[in-house]
Amino acid sequence: MHVRKLGLAPYLQIWREMREFNESRNADSEDEIWLLQHLPVFTLGQAGREQHLLEPGDIPVVHSDRGGQVTYHGPGQWVVYLLLDLKRRNLGVRDLVQLLEHSVVRLLSSLDICAVARRDAPGVYVGESKIAALGLRVRRGCTYHGLALNVDLDLEPFSRINPCGYEGLPVTSIRQCLGPDAVIDEAVVGGHLLAQLQRELTS
Repeated sequence: MHVRKLGLAPYLQIWREMREFNESRNADSEDEIWLLQHLPVFTLGQAGREQHLLEPGDIPVVHSDRGGQVTYHGPGQWVVYLLLDLKRRNLGVRDLVQLLEHSVVRLLSSLDICAVARRDAPGVYVGESKIAALGLRVRRGCTYHGLALNVDLDLEPFSRINPCGYEGLPVTSIRQCLGPDAVIDEAVVGGHLLAQLQRELTS
Protein backbone atom coordinates (compact mmCIF):
# COMPACT_ATOMS: atom_id res chain seq x y z
CA MET A 1 0.00 0.00 0.00
CA HIS A 2 1.42 3.35 -1.05
CA VAL A 3 1.08 6.35 1.29
CA ARG A 4 1.15 9.90 -0.04
CA LYS A 5 1.48 12.93 2.25
CA LEU A 6 0.19 15.91 0.29
CA GLY A 7 0.35 18.79 2.76
CA LEU A 8 -2.18 21.64 2.43
CA ALA A 9 -4.10 21.35 -0.84
CA PRO A 10 -7.24 22.71 -2.55
CA TYR A 11 -10.23 20.37 -2.42
CA LEU A 12 -11.06 20.50 -6.13
CA GLN A 13 -7.53 19.57 -7.16
CA ILE A 14 -7.39 16.52 -4.89
CA TRP A 15 -10.92 15.41 -5.81
CA ARG A 16 -9.99 15.50 -9.50
CA GLU A 17 -6.82 13.50 -8.84
CA MET A 18 -8.76 10.88 -6.84
CA ARG A 19 -11.26 10.39 -9.65
CA GLU A 20 -8.49 10.14 -12.23
CA PHE A 21 -6.68 7.56 -10.10
CA ASN A 22 -9.86 5.52 -9.70
CA GLU A 23 -10.68 5.61 -13.42
CA SER A 24 -7.18 4.61 -14.51
CA ARG A 25 -6.50 1.83 -12.00
CA ASN A 26 -6.67 -1.87 -12.86
CA ALA A 27 -6.59 -5.17 -10.98
CA ASP A 28 -2.84 -4.81 -10.42
CA SER A 29 -2.87 -1.21 -9.21
CA GLU A 30 -1.51 -0.72 -5.71
CA ASP A 31 -3.93 0.69 -3.16
CA GLU A 32 -3.10 4.14 -1.82
CA ILE A 33 -3.78 6.26 1.26
CA TRP A 34 -3.52 10.03 0.96
CA LEU A 35 -2.98 12.19 4.05
CA LEU A 36 -3.49 15.95 3.73
CA GLN A 37 -5.24 19.09 4.92
CA HIS A 38 -7.55 21.25 2.83
CA LEU A 39 -7.88 24.95 2.34
CA PRO A 40 -11.24 26.13 3.79
CA VAL A 41 -14.21 24.62 1.94
CA PHE A 42 -17.73 23.32 2.56
CA THR A 43 -18.58 20.13 0.67
CA LEU A 44 -22.03 18.70 -0.03
CA GLY A 45 -22.34 14.97 -0.62
CA GLN A 46 -24.34 13.40 -3.44
CA ALA A 47 -27.56 13.59 -1.46
CA GLY A 48 -26.59 16.86 0.20
CA ARG A 49 -29.36 19.38 0.74
CA GLU A 50 -28.79 23.09 0.32
CA GLN A 51 -30.95 23.73 3.40
CA HIS A 52 -28.07 22.47 5.57
CA LEU A 53 -25.87 25.33 4.34
CA LEU A 54 -26.92 28.09 6.71
CA GLU A 55 -24.48 30.96 6.13
CA PRO A 56 -21.42 29.83 4.16
CA GLY A 57 -20.23 33.41 3.76
CA ASP A 58 -16.87 33.68 2.01
CA ILE A 59 -16.03 29.97 2.27
CA PRO A 60 -16.53 28.21 -1.10
CA VAL A 61 -19.07 25.40 -1.48
CA VAL A 62 -18.34 22.32 -3.59
CA HIS A 63 -20.91 19.71 -4.62
CA SER A 64 -18.99 16.46 -4.27
CA ASP A 65 -19.67 12.86 -5.29
CA ARG A 66 -19.02 11.36 -1.86
CA GLY A 67 -21.71 10.03 0.43
CA GLY A 68 -23.17 12.06 3.27
CA GLN A 69 -24.50 15.57 3.67
CA VAL A 70 -22.50 18.76 4.34
CA THR A 71 -19.21 19.18 6.17
CA TYR A 72 -16.33 21.61 6.50
CA HIS A 73 -12.65 21.09 5.74
CA GLY A 74 -9.90 23.48 6.76
CA PRO A 75 -6.31 23.75 8.01
CA GLY A 76 -5.79 21.83 11.24
CA GLN A 77 -8.10 19.01 10.16
CA TRP A 78 -6.41 15.83 8.96
CA VAL A 79 -8.09 14.27 5.93
CA VAL A 80 -7.38 10.67 4.97
CA TYR A 81 -8.44 9.49 1.53
CA LEU A 82 -8.54 5.75 0.91
CA LEU A 83 -8.16 4.53 -2.65
CA LEU A 84 -8.81 0.86 -2.09
CA ASP A 85 -9.87 -2.15 -4.13
CA LEU A 86 -12.61 -3.52 -1.88
CA LYS A 87 -12.98 -6.76 -3.83
CA ARG A 88 -9.30 -7.57 -3.52
CA ARG A 89 -9.41 -6.87 0.22
CA ASN A 90 -12.72 -8.73 0.64
CA LEU A 91 -14.25 -5.71 2.34
CA GLY A 92 -17.79 -4.41 2.18
CA VAL A 93 -18.58 -0.71 2.54
CA ARG A 94 -19.94 -1.17 6.06
CA ASP A 95 -16.80 -3.14 6.98
CA LEU A 96 -14.66 -0.24 5.78
CA VAL A 97 -16.73 2.33 7.67
CA GLN A 98 -16.35 0.35 10.89
CA LEU A 99 -12.62 -0.07 10.27
CA LEU A 100 -12.20 3.69 9.85
CA GLU A 101 -14.22 4.46 12.95
CA HIS A 102 -12.31 1.90 15.00
CA SER A 103 -8.97 3.34 13.86
CA VAL A 104 -9.95 6.83 14.99
CA VAL A 105 -11.34 5.58 18.31
CA ARG A 106 -8.08 3.75 19.04
CA LEU A 107 -5.97 6.75 18.05
CA LEU A 108 -7.99 9.02 20.35
CA SER A 109 -7.78 6.48 23.16
CA SER A 110 -3.97 6.69 22.91
CA LEU A 111 -4.39 10.43 23.64
CA ASP A 112 -6.65 9.67 26.64
CA ILE A 113 -9.74 10.90 24.76
CA CYS A 114 -12.76 8.61 25.19
CA ALA A 115 -14.55 8.39 21.84
CA VAL A 116 -17.21 6.13 20.34
CA ALA A 117 -18.77 5.32 16.98
CA ARG A 118 -22.54 5.49 16.53
CA ARG A 119 -24.52 3.05 14.43
CA ASP A 120 -27.25 5.62 13.70
CA ALA A 121 -24.88 8.38 12.54
CA PRO A 122 -21.53 7.37 10.97
CA GLY A 123 -18.49 9.09 12.39
CA VAL A 124 -16.70 9.31 15.73
CA TYR A 125 -18.01 11.19 18.75
CA VAL A 126 -16.67 12.49 22.05
CA GLY A 127 -19.75 12.67 24.23
CA GLU A 128 -22.38 14.28 22.01
CA SER A 129 -19.82 16.14 19.87
CA LYS A 130 -18.54 14.90 16.52
CA ILE A 131 -14.77 14.77 16.12
CA ALA A 132 -14.44 12.78 12.89
CA ALA A 133 -16.67 12.58 9.80
CA LEU A 134 -16.80 9.92 7.08
CA GLY A 135 -17.80 10.08 3.43
CA LEU A 136 -17.01 7.49 0.78
CA ARG A 137 -17.57 6.87 -2.91
CA VAL A 138 -17.45 3.39 -4.44
CA ARG A 139 -17.01 3.00 -8.18
CA ARG A 140 -16.14 -0.24 -9.98
CA GLY A 141 -15.56 -1.92 -6.63
CA CYS A 142 -12.98 0.66 -5.54
CA THR A 143 -13.23 3.49 -3.02
CA TYR A 144 -12.12 7.06 -2.83
CA HIS A 145 -12.80 9.92 -0.38
CA GLY A 146 -12.53 8.85 3.27
CA LEU A 147 -12.43 10.50 6.71
CA ALA A 148 -11.73 13.87 8.28
CA LEU A 149 -10.41 14.16 11.86
CA ASN A 150 -10.57 17.50 13.67
CA VAL A 151 -7.16 18.01 15.24
CA ASP A 152 -6.44 21.69 15.89
CA LEU A 153 -8.66 23.88 13.71
CA ASP A 154 -11.01 26.83 13.94
CA LEU A 155 -14.42 25.25 14.61
CA GLU A 156 -16.41 28.42 13.84
CA PRO A 157 -17.25 27.41 10.24
CA PHE A 158 -19.21 24.42 11.55
CA SER A 159 -21.69 26.93 13.03
CA ARG A 160 -22.52 28.02 9.46
CA ILE A 161 -23.90 24.58 8.54
CA ASN A 162 -25.90 21.70 9.97
CA PRO A 163 -22.91 19.35 10.29
CA CYS A 164 -23.55 16.12 8.41
CA GLY A 165 -27.18 17.21 8.07
CA TYR A 166 -27.90 17.33 11.83
CA GLU A 167 -29.27 20.61 13.12
CA GLY A 168 -27.39 21.84 16.17
CA LEU A 169 -24.87 18.98 16.18
CA PRO A 170 -21.89 20.09 18.29
CA VAL A 171 -18.42 19.56 16.82
CA THR A 172 -15.17 19.19 18.72
CA SER A 173 -11.46 18.67 18.08
CA ILE A 174 -8.44 17.08 19.71
CA ARG A 175 -7.34 20.57 20.77
CA GLN A 176 -10.69 21.28 22.42
CA CYS A 177 -10.62 17.93 24.21
CA LEU A 178 -7.06 18.28 25.52
CA GLY A 179 -7.15 21.98 26.34
CA PRO A 180 -5.28 25.08 25.15
CA ASP A 181 -1.99 24.22 26.88
CA ALA A 182 -1.65 20.71 25.44
CA VAL A 183 1.15 20.18 22.95
CA ILE A 184 -0.28 18.68 19.76
CA ASP A 185 2.10 17.69 17.00
CA GLU A 186 -0.21 17.40 13.99
CA ALA A 187 2.40 15.45 12.02
CA VAL A 188 2.65 12.90 14.83
CA VAL A 189 -1.15 12.60 15.01
CA GLY A 190 -1.31 12.11 11.24
CA GLY A 191 1.43 9.49 11.37
CA HIS A 192 -0.29 7.60 14.18
CA LEU A 193 -3.57 7.63 12.26
CA LEU A 194 -1.88 6.27 9.14
CA ALA A 195 -0.16 3.54 11.12
CA GLN A 196 -3.42 2.56 12.82
CA LEU A 197 -5.26 2.39 9.49
CA GLN A 198 -2.54 0.30 7.92
CA ARG A 199 -2.66 -2.15 10.83
CA GLU A 200 -6.44 -2.42 10.54
CA LEU A 201 -6.32 -2.93 6.78
CA THR A 202 -3.69 -5.67 6.94
CA SER A 203 -5.03 -7.51 10.00
